[in-house]
Amino acid sequence: MKRIARFILFTLLGWKLENDFPKTPLKYVVIAAPHTSWIDFPIAILSRMASGTMIHFIGKDSLFKPPFGFFFRALGGTPVDRTKSNNLVDAVVDVFNSKEKFILGLSPEGTRKKVDKWKTGFYYIAKGANVPIVMATLDFGNKKIKISEPYYTTSNKDKDFEVFHAFYKNVKGKNPELF
Repeated sequence: MKRIARFILFTLLGWKLENDFPKTPLKYVVIAAPHTSWIDFPIAILSRMASGTMIHFIGKDSLFKPPFGFFFRALGGTPVDRTKSNNLVDAVVDVFNSKEKFILGLSPEGTRKKVDKWKTGFYYIAKGANVPIVMATLDFGNKKIKISEPYYTTSNKDKDFEVFHAFYKNVKGKNPELF
């Protein structure tokens, strides 16, 4: 499967990979931005498959209903009911704590629409599970997938977010007007 994904992603679609997902540590949160199109998902899945790294994701529960629910679960997805007020951060921290190896991919925007401010759940998940954050981007302007080294959060949230935002500077999403 890895060879097929690499052929599709690199040869047919013309993407390039700058760095790869870290093999260590065994647990981390991947934040992928900008998320401006449905096309981000299949490119991200191909990237994950091409690297041979299982990255789990959460998505709105409607994606996991028939007829496609089995497909998203098979790809490593877990449904989330975004209409209920529940403590998703603590639930995900518990998942991290219960596993020897777990990598979770999230979009800090939380949507494909334009947002003024990122959601902070990924940050608190990483802090609560005591795992680093790996930044990843799909730069459609350069057809480049860029992946950072693991970043361990500090006690200064504002400084941490400056690091995150700097990584995504000059990156063009599929629909750049939404980032």
